[in-house]
Amino acid sequence: MEYKDYYQTLGVAKTASEDEIKKAYRKLVRKYHPDVSKEANAQQKTQELNEAYGVLGDAEKRAAYDDLGRGHHYREGQQFRPPPDWGRTHGGGGGFGGMDSDFFADLFANLGGGRRRQARPRKGDDSHASIAIDVMDSYQGASRNITVYVTEADGYRSERTLTVNIPKGISAGQQLRLSGQGQGGAGGPGDLYLEVEFRPHPRYRVEGRDVYASVPVTPWELALGGEIEVNTPSGKLTVNVPAGSQTGRKLRLRGRGLPAKEAGDLYLLLEVVLPPATSEKGRAVYEAMARDLAFNPRAGD
Repeated sequence: MEYKDYYQTLGVAKTASEDEIKKAYRKLVRKYHPDVSKEANAQQKTQELNEAYGVLGDAEKRAAYDDLGRGHHYREGQQFRPPPDWGRTHGGGGGFGGMDSDFFADLFANLGGGRRRQARPRKGDDSHASIAIDVMDSYQGASRNITVYVTEADGYRSERTLTVNIPKGISAGQQLRLSGQGQGGAGGPGDLYLEVEFRPHPRYRVEGRDVYASVPVTPWELALGGEIEVNTPSGKLTVNVPAGSQTGRKLRLRGRGLPAKEAGDLYLLLEVVLPPATSEKGRAVYEAMARDLAFNPRAGD
């Protein structure tokens, strides 16, 4: 039997945590998925990743797999024989005789029972893709139609149009699971996982659950302070600008970021906008300011 190094397949250390293994698998399966990858061996690579994660992503199977190589330093493809008592310890006494040649089946078909049960038809692979949404979709919830391409159980490649419900409060990096919308298989289709990302917005920028928005203000609103009305993702709000503010000052509105049980914050970035001096009266105002205020912002340089 040839040894398969599942840790090497996923590119993680043998001490990797469950979360590290999951992140590595998701990253690689998106990279090599046949729908998006240009690699010639993308389908084979995806199958190898699924097999590796099927073991390392299951605590019981991972423990049995680790026990198999304990005290040895097997390399990928190296010939080896399981320890004599490994089947009794991890397979209920069924041993390895008569098993299929597939490494995965050889090692784990007997886990949890004495006799080997007939292998179930293999379920189709999960699909991984991304979905771009607007910031406002997270504030209000939304419904979006997407088109995906999948390989059915008979090998036929089909196009599906799916309606995806965007839940209120979702943030970038979270995944939406669409059950039964992955690749086809004899044991039924896999699932489709959509990773959420935000489209660029001209006014709003998202960091985690916090949202940043630029707010144009006049010079006198900064200098004198007072209440101003601003548009925010959750509607119009009246906020107070402290007197003597400078452009670039941040006003923090707690709990006005992406909605959730622990909502993020909304940061308003004040940016001064100067009125144009295109009229005679406008020029006179600027000339009076230059004369009366005698202010030099570069005096300290």
